[in-house]
Amino acid sequence: MNDAALDALAPMDTGARAGRLREQLAAAGCEALLVTKLVNIRYLTGFTGSAALLVVLPDELVFVSDGRYGEQAATQLPAAGVEARIEISGTGQQELVTAAVAGVGRLGLEADAVTWAAQRKYAAEWFPEVELVATEGLVDGLRQVKDEGEVARIEAAAAVADAALASVGRRLLDGPTERDFGLELDTEIRRLGATATSFETIVAAGPNGAMPHHRPGDRRIVEGDLVVLDFGALVDGYCSDMTRTLVLGEPTATQARMLEVVATSQAAGVAAVAPGVACRDVDASCRDVLVDAGWGEAFLHGTGHGVGLEIHEAPRVAASSDATLAAGHVVTVEPGVYLPEHGGVRVEDTVVVTPEGCRALTRAPKDPVLR
Repeated sequence: MNDAALDALAPMDTGARAGRLREQLAAAGCEALLVTKLVNIRYLTGFTGSAALLVVLPDELVFVSDGRYGEQAATQLPAAGVEARIEISGTGQQELVTAAVAGVGRLGLEADAVTWAAQRKYAAEWFPEVELVATEGLVDGLRQVKDEGEVARIEAAAAVADAALASVGRRLLDGPTERDFGLELDTEIRRLGATATSFETIVAAGPNGAMPHHRPGDRRIVEGDLVVLDFGALVDGYCSDMTRTLVLGEPTATQARMLEVVATSQAAGVAAVAPGVACRDVDASCRDVLVDAGWGEAFLHGTGHGVGLEIHEAPRVAASSDATLAAGHVVTVEPGVYLPEHGGVRVEDTVVVTPEGCRALTRAPKDPVLR
């Protein structure tokens, strides 16, 4: 997607995010937060480089990186509407970060992004006079509710994936290997303007479809196969995720039933998505259909997950989830049935939760028969 197309998308409210984060610091038991997870730094600042630390203080952001990224940071942060003090070091970041937190008594760390070794180093060498506080989900929690610009980017990524499948899907009839078709689909996603695929594309034909995360191999796709295609595009850092299952030629009676039951299950799950609905209830809406069909044990995973700057984000849509959907959440609904003797069927859409219910962002047709 070219710069003009990106500029046409709704803007993101990046500059306001640090303020919302600060409102949570006191409840988390800290005065400031050291953000080390790069995707969270991108969310808070718009910075897309591969090395940075961000100190969130009560009245200031301090962005620290190395000499490779001085100009990039000086361009990207103001462009995103972010006010920050940018500190660049060619020799190391410790001194700059230590200086930034001078006077802070309790410094939060991102518990799920800091290794044990890193925490010990921070405690002994970087911040020996500071009390370190383990925090969980502060930035990730903010990321769950997408603003209009974020939804627009996910929708643009979904449109690229839709178009890519429409462009190359019939190549399945020519008998390519799983690997070759995956390469064609990935190339088309890039050709249509995505930065990259949002995860490793799944092409699973015949018995391989019974493995939900099969990696494309040398098996040739032949008439009579069920073919599971799970793929997505990356646009301006935001992911899309979609699964379609196709059958080459007329389906057998079992294949036709698998396709029908999973389609019904997936539609029930999408219909259940709305603000205030427990994620476990969306999972149950899908799972109940499969249980009634006698295939409850053949549904081998949860119903879905959040999508955004990462392909798998909170909230989880699963029986074990304690999350509740809210307007602005973007989640997948992807039930499946996996029978080793017949293959697999999975249908997945990415949807955004709206005040009234939800809206699908992935729109590729679901007609499974390819002739």
